[in-house]
Amino acid sequence: MSAQELRDKTPDQLREQLTDLKKESFNLRFQQATGAIENTARMRVVRREAARVKTILNEKAALAAKAEA
Repeated sequence: MSAQELRDKTPDQLREQLTDLKKESFNLRFQQATGAIENTARMRVVRREAARVKTILNEKAALAAKAEA
């Protein structure tokens, strides 16, 4: 998902997506430990998407704090 698509979402939607990404990351790590993982590149994609979501959340929080001040 692109950064622009993430910026269009609300903070609640972003937190929900982050939760889903963390669950997927856990499942992928579990599959890797058991040797059942098929697509190892997906781990990298999920990790980067989670970082992207966190960055957008922090940007939105900074903008909200700046607007209040």
